[in-house]
Amino acid sequence: MSDKWQTEFLNNAVEAEFLALPADMQARLLKISELIEQFGLENLGMPYLRHIQGKLWEMRAKGRSGISRALYVTVTGRRVIILRVFVKKTPQTPPSEITLALERIQEINNG
Repeated sequence: MSDKWQTEFLNNAVEAEFLALPADMQARLLKISELIEQFGLENLGMPYLRHIQGKLWEMRAKGRSGISRALYVTVTGRRVIILRVFVKKTPQTPPSEITLALERIQEINNG
């Protein structure tokens, strides 16, 4: 088993959310994913990553086009599973985005 971290989308819908972001925001989130894979999740924190609640965390990206977030959880095998990607328009991460990500965790548990 590899000791390197891997980042992946939960499903095609999440990948489509990512692809709908402006190019600069996509690039920032990709860079954070590369930092996770290069240095390990345990060695990154603010400003890249922040704990939301329970097992839910967020990748924090800021670009010319604004601010975006990727909500994720970690699973066995040093895998980061991205559950939701969105453009952030309010100071706080909207509760509806957190709820959606928490609902999507069930796909991992049921899969």
